[in-house]
Amino acid sequence: MKRALLMVDIQNDFCAGGALAVPDGDSIVDVANALMSFCKTRGDAVVATQDWHPANHGSFASVQKTEPYTQGKLDGLRQTWWPDHCVQHSEGAELHPLLNTQEIDAIFRKGENTQIDSYSGFFDNGHRQKTELDSWLFRNEIKQIVVMGLATDYCVKFTVLDALTLGYDVIVITDGCRGVNLHPQDSLKAFQTMSAAGATLMTFADFTY
Repeated sequence: MKRALLMVDIQNDFCAGGALAVPDGDSIVDVANALMSFCKTRGDAVVATQDWHPANHGSFASVQKTEPYTQGKLDGLRQTWWPDHCVQHSEGAELHPLLNTQEIDAIFRKGENTQIDSYSGFFDNGHRQKTELDSWLFRNEIKQIVVMGLATDYCVKFTVLDALTLGYDVIVITDGCRGVNLHPQDSLKAFQTMSAAGATLMTFADFTY
């Protein structure tokens, strides 16, 4: 079975000092680099997603003139209003500088439509538009994806759930993920949701054993 490592949104704005820093987010960079090396030696593909928002994205609290992390609706969908983050061509949108980006075969950008947020690497939150990720994996005959990244309770979770719905075999590297945890148990619940949907949860050590 052909396999790909999928790294979700390991970007500056989600790491220490970023506009939407995930607690301990930087700590997964070493895991990502080790996973890339492990996968490459086995002939696996390596791909990444990148949040890529216009400066006036509708999910930004500044655009809605409200407080960050409050709730509302965007284009009919429930929405958390986020601090401005991962604005196209900004330093915050760049992949983490210590990530071995030369090992990445393809990068897929999401969140470019101002009217709808996009947590998943495959679809926007309303499943109205699709990224190129699924088509790329299909063309490369990839059936299994190994997922890690930021953040557990948002972009990782929805990427994994969409991958399962699309028919992929999915492994989640638990210690290669970190969550926002707006509520204390959000990451734990996200892992439980992914497992219940059919994902296999593994630590880095178990996966590379």
